[in-house]
Amino acid sequence: MAELSFTYGTMAAGKSTLALQLCWQLRESRDDVALWTFGDRSNTGVVTSRIGIEASATAIEPGEPLTEFVAELKKQNVKILVIDEAQFCSMDQIDEIARLVDDEEINVHAFGLSADFMLNVFPGSQRLFAISDRSQELPLTTSCWCGGRGRCNARIVNGVIARGGDQIVIGDAGGSDEVHYQVLCRRHYRSGELGR
Repeated sequence: MAELSFTYGTMAAGKSTLALQLCWQLRESRDDVALWTFGDRSNTGVVTSRIGIEASATAIEPGEPLTEFVAELKKQNVKILVIDEAQFCSMDQIDEIARLVDDEEINVHAFGLSADFMLNVFPGSQRLFAISDRSQELPLTTSCWCGGRGRCNARIVNGVIARGGDQIVIGDAGGSDEVHYQVLCRRHYRSGELGR
């Protein structure tokens, strides 16, 4: 029986790395594995990891109907689907993905963030929490600058934590760009202290 699983964590915790590793290991012994992304930081049809590994993937826009992508999976007789950046899926897309599991017997392994920069659960993640056969937090965690457990994906705009704005703004963790993300513990997220 096929399953829908959801593995989640903060930015820079290794979600994409794990998705790529799983995909690579499966493809070593079988040819019925597909890789999708709903918004990789590279902004192309590639899943990238901060440690330097990457793989070609089918890039799908959040909210886009999955009909043609599902037809392609069936045509290629795919039995395992790995999804990166699943938090960006719409609830309808998650429901379509669940139908792949139930009706087509395709095992789906989804990876993504649970909460956005304002600590609100992404709609795609919310739906995955509700209907996945299994959901688990990534065992590796990202630390705050203070050494505490990083729980919050803070959006940093011109050196200050953003407390409002669009839910989805693709960016990377760290760096000195005008807009980037930093993982903080809850206390430093609340206080706005960014450390070094």
